[in-house]
Amino acid sequence: MSSNIKNSVQLIGNIGKDPELSTFDGGKTRLSFSLATNDYYTNAKGEKVKQTDWHNIIVWGKMAEIMHKHVMKGHEIAVQGKLSSRTYTDKAGANKYITEVIVSDYYAIHRQD
Repeated sequence: MSSNIKNSVQLIGNIGKDPELSTFDGGKTRLSFSLATNDYYTNAKGEKVKQTDWHNIIVWGKMAEIMHKHVMKGHEIAVQGKLSSRTYTDKAGANKYITEVIVSDYYAIHRQD
């Protein structure tokens, strides 16, 4: 088995809501938004069915600032990055688990109507 297995993901989809830019102590910036990807399959009746999956997207630093100026709800983009899973405690005290895509590169896809 290879020891060079990498954590890498590429997605193409539409931004679900306007990205939110946050600035933390020390000036570090984070952009977060949801990305919808669509897949299609044929069910047992022979009908084509669309399945939408939602992904939590995180962008850090200068790229976050640049993306915040250029992308918004509805835009189609391609992102490349890695998966990151974490836990946190919500306001009710329950442990929550979340998986996010930490973006290392992106490409805005502009379509002509």
